[in-house]
Amino acid sequence: MNKLVLAFFLVSIFNGAFAQDLTRQSREQIGGFQNQDTLSSEQRKSTNKKNLKTPKAKIQDYLIISHENDTTFVDTTLSIQKEYKFNYLRRDNFGLMPFSNLGQTYNSLTHDFQDTSLMPSFGARARHFNYMEIEDINYYRVPTPLTELFFKTAFEQGQLADSFFTVNTSPQFNFSIAYKGLRSLGKYQHILTSTGNFRFTANYRTKNNRYSVRGHMVTQDLLNQENGGLKDDPSVANFETGLEEFLDRSILEVNFENAESILRGKRFHLEHTYKIIKKKDSLSNNKLSLGHVISFEDKYYQYDQLAANALFGDAFKNSVKDRATLENFYNQVQLNYSNNIIGDLQFNITNNNYNYGYDKLVLLNGNTITNRLKGDIFSAGGKYHKQYRGFDLQGELGINVSGDFDGNFLKAKATFKFNDDISAIASVNHSSKAPNYNTLLYQSDYIGYNWQNNFNNTKTEQLAFQLKSKKIANISADYSTISDYVYFKKDETSNQVQAFQNNNTINYLRVKLDKEIKVGKFALNNTILYQNVKDKDSTLNVPEFTIRNTLYFSSHLFKKAMFLQTGITLNYFTKYYMNAYNPLLAEFYVQTEREYGDFPRLDFFINAKIRQTRIYLKAEHFNSSLTGYNFYSAPNNPYRDFTVRFGVVWNFFL
Repeated sequence: MNKLVLAFFLVSIFNGAFAQDLTRQSREQIGGFQNQDTLSSEQRKSTNKKNLKTPKAKIQDYLIISHENDTTFVDTTLSIQKEYKFNYLRRDNFGLMPFSNLGQTYNSLTHDFQDTSLMPSFGARARHFNYMEIEDINYYRVPTPLTELFFKTAFEQGQLADSFFTVNTSPQFNFSIAYKGLRSLGKYQHILTSTGNFRFTANYRTKNNRYSVRGHMVTQDLLNQENGGLKDDPSVANFETGLEEFLDRSILEVNFENAESILRGKRFHLEHTYKIIKKKDSLSNNKLSLGHVISFEDKYYQYDQLAANALFGDAFKNSVKDRATLENFYNQVQLNYSNNIIGDLQFNITNNNYNYGYDKLVLLNGNTITNRLKGDIFSAGGKYHKQYRGFDLQGELGINVSGDFDGNFLKAKATFKFNDDISAIASVNHSSKAPNYNTLLYQSDYIGYNWQNNFNNTKTEQLAFQLKSKKIANISADYSTISDYVYFKKDETSNQVQAFQNNNTINYLRVKLDKEIKVGKFALNNTILYQNVKDKDSTLNVPEFTIRNTLYFSSHLFKKAMFLQTGITLNYFTKYYMNAYNPLLAEFYVQTEREYGDFPRLDFFINAKIRQTRIYLKAEHFNSSLTGYNFYSAPNNPYRDFTVRFGVVWNFFL
């Protein structure tokens, strides 16, 4: 709570300070890169000493620059896509099944095997849905200070808030500061969540545009109380009966009430470029620049339990404290060359210095399990981009040339735009990389959760195609083959979850359709995903169909002072062997004992936009008491009952 109040307080201070500190000269300079005004005159009143109006900013000048340098602008409209993104992750979570409490994990209903990483991932993947990676951080360029405040109610005690502020102190320099905080008690016993994501970004370029630099600092702590889910007997049966006495979910027994897990990390990232040969005009044929990327990340996952529980087997000692750490230092040097005929080329050399592991050795059954995986990986790679006769061609490759981990990837994509409405994208992806660190090495105070594996690289090949059209539909299809797939399941001897490798090839097909049909002020937005898996070992399980349909009404009211959207959303997926959740590992694992799914989730929403403020009101899962108590996010972990939640997003343009 203190963090949330502090975040709002800091944003307010920054807002007021920079609003007063921007001089007439800086306003004129910053106003130089816009021509029109789409903000209200009341928001933009300002005059110079000669009583001449300062050029008014338009919304398209508030730029958002992604990690890949794709540039968009601030969008204050109210749309059905905004409704889909108004959640804890602040992105469309189609294909994810949230747990009962806000800030817990998500069960994945679909998987994308497109990968361009050459290094293993940390592990504890169930805790990483809200962990902001380098690719999740945006940079900004704005003509005037911009603030965004996000708020949404949580479950029982607490709330979710995200405060953001950015300003250009000059046309060359921008910084932003943001904090997202959550605290939610939840409806079931011992599932409190408390998370925080602090972000600071800055970007600068010289007046001659020869040198540019940008970077960010991120600190994150994601804490969850763990209860192991409902007890098989009698809590699961009591939940599914739907009897009124058990609608108070806090009386249902859980497996334990003495554990919590936390994922904590900090990252410092910097990338800068110097143009050796700068493009002077449209007739210039050559550009040459030197780039450098440096990044340091330190993170750990910790599981604490006051007393060992038989659910995880025998333990070395009475209380449990498991902690896995990773330090990764990344350096990349880039040489970029552009030519009107050849296109854009990049050659790069990368070093990864990694240190993953634990602070002790484990001697188990006469075998010593080491405590560290550490070393240096050197890799080489390149990128290519060219526009040729209506085609936009892109390619990227990389390979580890020295070190303990082998790895390589190749990605190629071609885009063709038939007209203003229809475009097609075809891509091919190949990847070979080492499995996650926690599958290779794991230590725990629980005896059955100690291993050191020598797995083969997981190899994937994917062919993908997309057709984008507002008039027809957005259709995407991809076909993947996965070899040496690494997964978690219960060991038949110990009955505890461990890492295994599937030595057979998995064939995985996905076809997705997005289409919105509009009739007057009414619209029906449809998303349908079909999946088919050929896997004789049943290690990759997904529902055959996942569906989301939204029927909604949109209209201006009160002489266009307010824009209103209201409707009903249906979410549904077919029955399948849904993965179970292991809180000790913070991983999902394969189970083939019971199928879950085949239950509808209906949400009713009323959203409104007044000036730059969007207001959201939703009755979530209002059919929970009508369609049967068989709704689960994972085995023994029920989804949410009917609840009403409120939220708001508020933008300030000074």
